[in-house]
Amino acid sequence: MTVLAGLAGLASVAPGAASATSLPTGERSHGSVSVEPAYDDTTGQIIYLQTPDHLAPLGPHNANNVNPSAVAPLYLIVYPPGTSGTFNCMGVPGNCPDHDSTIAGVASAVQPQVYGTDPSAVPGHDHLVGVARTKGDFNVAWHVYVEVFTSSAAVTHITTLTQLQDAVAAGSIQQVDSGITFICSVVSQASYDAGTPVGG
Repeated sequence: MTVLAGLAGLASVAPGAASATSLPTGERSHGSVSVEPAYDDTTGQIIYLQTPDHLAPLGPHNANNVNPSAVAPLYLIVYPPGTSGTFNCMGVPGNCPDHDSTIAGVASAVQPQVYGTDPSAVPGHDHLVGVARTKGDFNVAWHVYVEVFTSSAAVTHITTLTQLQDAVAAGSIQQVDSGITFICSVVSQASYDAGTPVGG
């Protein structure tokens, strides 16, 4: 399936730009790894995810061989055209060039009445993950779910799992299982700051 094949690009999660007075956004690269911002889905606080470059995703076929208790969900909340704010990844193509176009394409394909038919008009998306220190559902292997709004009226900035679950229960969010599982880890802001911004 084209959507699932395109999501394979998520495996090389890379990095973007941030200032001391704003939310960090975009991928940054250093050495053979990439780092990007995300939200701790328990606290709503910014954290950073690191992924080795050129790491193949476990994918739909290999993910079936992974112990379910050894995999945690990674949620990508996609915001429709007209939504203001700073997102973990901005623009298409933007500051997360290894996956922003693919994610925007999924949103446009699944909910064209909300996102339109031009993926380049999608302003960005956020990442939500569990973190061990805050008792979230954490693991090194992450299974990717793309979260799309079902109406423009339902759009709100989601930074916690509770907010996401409430939106899904209300029918405000449609969850798309990418079928992709890949490896990344939580790292420090210093690791993010040390990287070189990727993309625009």
